[in-house]
Amino acid sequence: MSQKSGSLFDMQFITSCISTMLVLLLLGMVVFFVMTANNLSVYVRENINFSVLLNDDMKEAEAIRFQKQLEEEPFVKQATYISKAQALKEQTEAMGTDPAEFLGYNPFTASIEIKLNAAYANSDSLSWIQEKLLDNKKVIEVNYPQDLIDTINQNIRKISMFLLGLAALLTLISFALINNTIRLTIYSKRFLIHTMKLVGASWSFIRRPFIVRNVWIGILAAAMANALLISLSYMLVNYEPGLLELITPEVMLCVMGAVFISGILIATLCAYISINKYLKMKAGDLYRL
Repeated sequence: MSQKSGSLFDMQFITSCISTMLVLLLLGMVVFFVMTANNLSVYVRENINFSVLLNDDMKEAEAIRFQKQLEEEPFVKQATYISKAQALKEQTEAMGTDPAEFLGYNPFTASIEIKLNAAYANSDSLSWIQEKLLDNKKVIEVNYPQDLIDTINQNIRKISMFLLGLAALLTLISFALINNTIRLTIYSKRFLIHTMKLVGASWSFIRRPFIVRNVWIGILAAAMANALLISLSYMLVNYEPGLLELITPEVMLCVMGAVFISGILIATLCAYISINKYLKMKAGDLYRL
């Protein structure tokens, strides 16, 4: 290839980078939403309260020991002891009146509020967790929002299936769009490819500069797409700091890795397929394209 033809940063290269970057940006946004949706489902399930009501015969020291035991269980993310007095105070603040004043006694029981690890927030796990807790004779009742948990899990499954399907579809679309961009770039060099074949250049020798060029296109396009995705996530977190629970460093590393790997793999594979197409053609076929 001549110096002019082999020039890396020409207008065609820049155009290919921008086109590929836009496709990778779209793909990266889908991966971003899939990852944050997964974090959202974990966050929601781990913030559902699970109340363990304790018998009045259980002394506070014994209740605190029981709380510590629960914190050691694999299904427990957090366990908080709430005494009778604290329960009365919280309900008085919520209701605006003190029930003990007209009842003559504190009607509330001590309890331990549990937040489960997300993996255990499903109907099957909740059943055996409830049985395990009720094995303690001083536990009088276990309350949890069964209907809410079932609804959340059903919605999470539906959203996950939709996002995964969308991710798969956009991966195919990304491949098709990037392949079209690269194919058009190589199309303009089809006569040069044929000339190199005529002077005896091997297929691997002819392929090499095109492959290298498109690897660089993939790298630079992925870098630009990642820069935009990081800027987008920064603006979101800056606008709403609570999103840090969902947009974690791990999420951004996975998104950036997916975009970077996709950019290089798709660009390289498309270049290999396109260049092989023209390498197999005879001279007469090149004029009929």
